[in-house]
Amino acid sequence: MTSASIGTLETVAEIKFGQVGLANLKLKRLDPEGLAAELREKVDSAEKLFLRTPVVLDLSHLPTLPDIDTVRGLLERVRESGMLPVGLSYGTAENDALAQALGVPVFAKFRAAYERDGESAPVRATPPPPPPSRDPSPPERATPPPPSASGGGLLHDQPVRSGQQIYARGRDLILNALVGNGAEVIADGSIHVYGALRGRALAGAQGDERARIYCQEFHAELVSIAGHYRVFEDIPADLRGKPVQAWLEGEKLLLKKL
Repeated sequence: MTSASIGTLETVAEIKFGQVGLANLKLKRLDPEGLAAELREKVDSAEKLFLRTPVVLDLSHLPTLPDIDTVRGLLERVRESGMLPVGLSYGTAENDALAQALGVPVFAKFRAAYERDGESAPVRATPPPPPPSRDPSPPERATPPPPSASGGGLLHDQPVRSGQQIYARGRDLILNALVGNGAEVIADGSIHVYGALRGRALAGAQGDERARIYCQEFHAELVSIAGHYRVFEDIPADLRGKPVQAWLEGEKLLLKKL
């Protein structure tokens, strides 16, 4: 084979970086057996959400960084629960060295959503909305309002099928067709579904607690805003198939018919 013919061959693979639906597991204390029990309970209670979910282990809230054998054991307990540990969250140089010794990556992107540089306490990525002047409940609307994210929303006209994921980075997501079972739609801003929502909808993906979710037909498996989520194995009868909006009030995710 000549060098000229080699140059015409297609590459074996193509690498692209994009949004991946990772779960951040923030360890509050070092209790491997307690962690295993809690994770098994989560998987048993919401298998569609947690089974085989890729998980990033965040050790930054522990008083001291565990040794390599302890962390290897923590990752194994995550795996035994049915979740899939894929790496460690950001941290110090020692944390990076630990990840290298374990042969796993470090995911620094969680920093923006949870902490500022040099701080260990969680902080809000954006300030909360000002309180309404009269009625604390959201206004009744016949149809969802237009998107409010800067630069306009990402418009998607085709159905989102099972296994597909649509992500609107830095803006709202507007969907003019259904979101099927097993599909996932994500936005840094709000999500507007002008059709049936049957899969998962995750708004405020980078921590925006002002984000909301609107849909015309509510059949969701899960809705999440700024990391606060609700799973629906059995959807409340008064919400099933109805126009619904979801929003955060403090740390509580609320839903209401439109």
